[in-house]
Amino acid sequence: YALLALAVDLVWGYCGVLSLGHGAFFTLGGYAMGMYLMRQIGDRGVYGNPDLPDFMVFLNWTEIPWFWAGSSSAIWMVVMVFLGPGLLAFIFGTLAFRSRVSGVYLSIMTQAMTYALMLAFFRNEMGFGGNNGLTDFKEIFSFSLQNPSTKLALFVATAIALAIGYAISHFIVSSKMGRVITATRDAESRVRFVGYKPEHYKVWIFVVSAMLAGLAGALYVPQVGIINPGEFSPLNSIEMVVWVAIGGRCTLYGAIIGAIVVSYAKTRFTAIMPEAWLFALGGLFVLVTLLLPKGIAGLLPNIFDKLSMFNSGPTTSKEEAPYHVGSKKELE
Repeated sequence: YALLALAVDLVWGYCGVLSLGHGAFFTLGGYAMGMYLMRQIGDRGVYGNPDLPDFMVFLNWTEIPWFWAGSSSAIWMVVMVFLGPGLLAFIFGTLAFRSRVSGVYLSIMTQAMTYALMLAFFRNEMGFGGNNGLTDFKEIFSFSLQNPSTKLALFVATAIALAIGYAISHFIVSSKMGRVITATRDAESRVRFVGYKPEHYKVWIFVVSAMLAGLAGALYVPQVGIINPGEFSPLNSIEMVVWVAIGGRCTLYGAIIGAIVVSYAKTRFTAIMPEAWLFALGGLFVLVTLLLPKGIAGLLPNIFDKLSMFNSGPTTSKEEAPYHVGSKKELE
């Protein structure tokens, strides 16, 4: 989730594009991983068919669909984790940004995109498991997913991916291209006036963000053991935006903090009052927006400054030493 929040902050915080459809990129990356994991089951499935996943046997399919070809290869999986979300983002971004769609209209379009994909993937004819999705995974790269060492390795891989994603994002926003992207967010017409084409930069950053979201989805699936169309839900995409808003936009690390804090709160809150979680999340979002416009990350500099002042104590130089009543300086 932290990597996913990082992707959202990259496109929203720095580019100014409020995407309510990043759940689509996340889920597509998850399905690419899920397809690979399904093919690794082999004849250990319920029906014992070495060539077809269980849901295809249940639906009386006799051969694997063409878009599943190559899904048993780890290289294919890695390519599709990035290619699927990246290609969708490129097509959508090119059409939207070249048409100069922005603001709430763009947000609605991204939400419509992920909702349409959710409805499509719910259909059994699509070949992705329908309502049940893909599950019952056995192993990844020949290592059992039930083995504690495999779970630890996946956790470490996720942490490494987060670090790499942060480094890439920081490099982008710190570069000349990053300054153009930020300028596009603040004054797109001026950027266009001086000779740049903002739509090209928007498409590029949108694609990079989508790829990061796809990677997050791919790492998510083997750890939770399932991927289904419910992950396309627009509510999930909205929650991703809330992570970034609460953590702090345009900071990168704030998005990570927000994802961790909100996810932890969700885990605790839904265990006690699951039906009230959405109300609590909405209330938290409103409070942070009103009281902490810069999010949690906006508080950190002030906290660190106060701690450093407390630890160092008051420092006064000889020239800055206060004069008491009756001192020579005061009399002069």
